[in-house]
Amino acid sequence: MSLQDPNVVNPRAKKRVAIVVSNPAVSTTTQWPVGFWWSELTHPYFVFEEAGYEVEIFSPQGGKCEADGMSDPRDPSGYSASDLVSMGFIATPKLAALLEKTRPVSEIDAKAFDAIVVAGGQAPMFTFEKATALHAKFVELYEAGKLAVALCHGVAILRYAKLSSGELLAKGKTVTGFANVEEDFADRAVWQMKALPEGKHIMPWRIEDELKKLGANYIQAGLWRSFAVRDGNLITGQQNFSGGETARLVVEALGR
Repeated sequence: MSLQDPNVVNPRAKKRVAIVVSNPAVSTTTQWPVGFWWSELTHPYFVFEEAGYEVEIFSPQGGKCEADGMSDPRDPSGYSASDLVSMGFIATPKLAALLEKTRPVSEIDAKAFDAIVVAGGQAPMFTFEKATALHAKFVELYEAGKLAVALCHGVAILRYAKLSSGELLAKGKTVTGFANVEEDFADRAVWQMKALPEGKHIMPWRIEDELKKLGANYIQAGLWRSFAVRDGNLITGQQNFSGGETARLVVEALGR
């Protein structure tokens, strides 16, 4: 056999990863504009680039994508001011331009990619229910033995992803995602700022609660601690500080 034979693994071939970011939307709970979270794109992108991977960015509908304001290091809130990785991405015209015209997930060729990584942010919680092409593509790669990866609120995909058998992909799997203690922290912060009436939640539902209802073994590492877990070819990351950790599990699984 030669390396030209498609049935032979070529160790010199670059690994390819499709990162999916959410399209912009408006929150139904706060009426704020919402989108993806910068660090959940840029930190995995940085790890994959360092590993020599080829990375492409997609979104459920395609087109221009915008980030949640507080995830931008330049935001007046200063919340992400120390995120130098995201600032470097934003300040690099070639990279920033990748968000101007993303390809729709329907164009992901499952045979051409080794992993699909779904980034979070607030928008997935309001848009992923109707992102049926994303549900299908995530499951297609998973059932093909590729890595199916979701991070933070991007783990919302597991509420909808069903295997070809009709069973939920997450059932019986050990997973993580944005924790209830983190949702509580975020809710209290907006109550203190008077940005929302006390008792009203930012999110329409909660990742931790829903994953448990689906029959998944949900685990987390505590408030704002970087954490990711792998169960077979499913990898999940806890929150926006877990992008690098999540990507490193992908590199550990795929090699360089």
